[in-house]
Amino acid sequence: MKQEQKAIIEKIQAYGTIIIHRHQSPDPDALGSQVGLAKIIQATYPQKKVYVVGEASEGLTWMAQMDTVATEQYTGALVIVTDTANTPRVSDDRYTKGADLIKIDHHPNDEPYGDPMWVEPAASSSSELIYDLAVAGKMTVPAAAARLLYTGIVGDTGRFMYSATTPHTFEVAAALIKHDFDFTLVNQNLDTMSAEQAHLSAYVLENLIILPSGAAHITLSQELLKRLGLSVAQTSSIVSLPGKIAAVSAWVIFVEQVPENYRVHFRSKGPIINELAKAHHGGGHPLASGARAQGEAETKEIVTALDQIVSHQ
Repeated sequence: MKQEQKAIIEKIQAYGTIIIHRHQSPDPDALGSQVGLAKIIQATYPQKKVYVVGEASEGLTWMAQMDTVATEQYTGALVIVTDTANTPRVSDDRYTKGADLIKIDHHPNDEPYGDPMWVEPAASSSSELIYDLAVAGKMTVPAAAARLLYTGIVGDTGRFMYSATTPHTFEVAAALIKHDFDFTLVNQNLDTMSAEQAHLSAYVLENLIILPSGAAHITLSQELLKRLGLSVAQTSSIVSLPGKIAAVSAWVIFVEQVPENYRVHFRSKGPIINELAKAHHGGGHPLASGARAQGEAETKEIVTALDQIVSHQ
């Protein structure tokens, strides 16, 4: 057992109330690690009160639902934040109101917080780490938790396509699907899109701008999303799509949230892009990151920088 795992398990054992957070705009790994951990703790220590909090997860309600937690319930509670590299991205800023704070994450540790803190950037996902924690602590992994952790792993590895996938990742996935849940249905849910999202996919493939370097970019305006009947959250289904094009090495997708304010998605097949994301109020993995941009001038600056990164790979 690693020292960090031991310290986390001791904290979990010591507290009667545990509240678990994750990052804003959650993906499958954020929800999988957050709610999977909650169900593991509940199954192992039935006497404890365990809650999960955060904003609604549009498009992933089939995975899990959040709890309603009053602020006074944080008094004397243990707070755990999973899959969240830096504190501005924590969903629900009440995470500071507990008696103790723990960070469990697999992103680069650009902002250390929490004590204890367990960060493994080489891990495929935070869901993989939660399974390892359960095994180290000899905790019970019920089928509901196995389903959530498997979903998180599949989501963050791109169905085991990304380089962070290791032999251990497959070992964990194999152990999880031994539990009683329909992993085929999980895969189908992750791979399903609405007719509106299919129309957006067609738009992206037709309008993606591919530069000679192999850098690519596209902007999804509010007007476009309104015309297609899509929310900003629903655009997540197309973030990886440009990677299917052989000529594309790295790409950036700008999604307009409010006029001239963009959510920025970076993805790459090889060139390192997370430092560029950090320069624009974001961060993440070397090949998958997010950021924010204000105005057309900043989006052009990002495209130029990405082009230079890919050109010098």
